Amino acid sequence: MTWIKICGTTSLEDAQLAVEAGADALGFVFYEKSPRYIDPEAAREVVQQLPAQVEKVGVFFNMSQLEAFKLVESVGLTAMQFYLAMDQPANERTGSSVAYGKPIRFYLALPAAWILADEARIKGLSESFEHWGESIPPEARPTDLFNTFFLDAADRGEPGGTGKSFDWARAAHLVEIMRKRVRVVVAGGLNPSNVIEAIHTLKPFGVDVVSGVEARPGKKDPAKVRAFIEAVRAADNSR
Repeated sequence: MTWIKICGTTSLEDAQLAVEAGADALGFVFYEKSPRYIDPEAAREVVQQLPAQVEKVGVFFNMSQLEAFKLVESVGLTAMQFYLAMDQPANERTGSSVAYGKPIRFYLALPAAWILADEARIKGLSESFEHWGESIPPEARPTDLFNTFFLDAADRGEPGGTGKSFDWARAAHLVEIMRKRVRVVVAGGLNPSNVIEAIHTLKPFGVDVVSGVEARPGKKDPAKVRAFIEAVRAADNSR
């Protein structure tokens, strides 16, 4: 079953809608310039009323990991998703998956459109994932708390939610390599009409949607949310 994340949650009403429709995870955006930004206190009130099995993901952009960990703890989140530039030092792109002693899933969102625009970047990333974890001692290798990467159409200067997709066919070989080592989540420009194609082309672990299920930025469209999840399950049944 494809993992489904509905991102850009700004209200309890939208959160409950997504959960009732069958979402596995909800995303809360803590980037103040985003039209989908939610105040940490408001997010905490929503999270407190969600089922335990639903993953609550904090989405962070241009925020230090220390600040993010503090928000994770105060809001009651179960995972953190970072949008980081590929040219940042490696030690700034990785981090502990334990915040204050509590296991937290750690997701990195990679700028797919930027990567796919250059053959050298595609080759470099492919080679990195072909040997993912080999140089790390077995006892220190990433666990299921840090084994999921998002391929998002967003570029390096902005987080997701733009409604743009990337070239799935061009990304297929890279994703095939990544899937052998890590879980891959596809994001960017997905909607009820094209998510089946994305799943059939890339065979990802999961899909992440924002604008494709909205009535307007920050407000979900109930019919689109249900249609999106139904389409994902239809794709699962046809695989």
